[in-house]
Amino acid sequence: MARPTKRRVPGAAGGRTTPKGGASKGKDAGTPESSGSGRYTAPVPQYKKSSPVWVPVLMFALWGLGFAVIIGNYLAGDSASNWFLLVGLGLILAGILTATQYR
Repeated sequence: MARPTKRRVPGAAGGRTTPKGGASKGKDAGTPESSGSGRYTAPVPQYKKSSPVWVPVLMFALWGLGFAVIIGNYLAGDSASNWFLLVGLGLILAGILTATQYR
């Protein structure tokens, strides 16, 4: 797939492909009211900024249980099974996925 060609902006110095200063060049360009989109994003409520207490508890419980299953599998001696290893790794993965929800 070919790369698109860059267009030069007339009057732009230094090899710029876009005009200097951005899309809006008004004196109040930094205020939300004067932005081109006219959209307002409300602040996130406080209760959505932090996770409930059970999220880190579940995360560490899944990690601990996963490690315990794997270690228990190897301590069993000759009766070690790959299924216990898969279950342990699955529990650790579930703990990692739970960690992505922690805020």
